[in-house]
Amino acid sequence: MATWAARVEEPAASRPAPRVVPRERRVTGGVVWIAIIAALLAGVVATNVAVLRLNMTLDEMGRDRADLRAENAALAAQLSSAAASPRIQTVAAGRLGLVQASSEQTTYVRLPR
Repeated sequence: MATWAARVEEPAASRPAPRVVPRERRVTGGVVWIAIIAALLAGVVATNVAVLRLNMTLDEMGRDRADLRAENAALAAQLSSAAASPRIQTVAAGRLGLVQASSEQTTYVRLPR
């Protein structure tokens, strides 16, 4: 059988007290990091502003291009109507007094080859 005996406690090994190391607070290091991050954020903002300005310029140029295409189409239509055969005949008869030649007045010349 087991016997019960009082446990003898051994004295705890004495631990040296933790040594307090004087620490310097490096405020300057934190300020430097804050300044670096602020500069990077300012760079990101400046880049976004530049992209926004370029997009606005691009939109304006797109509108100008659409206006120029519409103007070119209008000028092409005006040129086409100015070069139309009925209009030329009307101007020839009105301003110059010309008349259309009849089939009896039309002659053909054959050229030798």
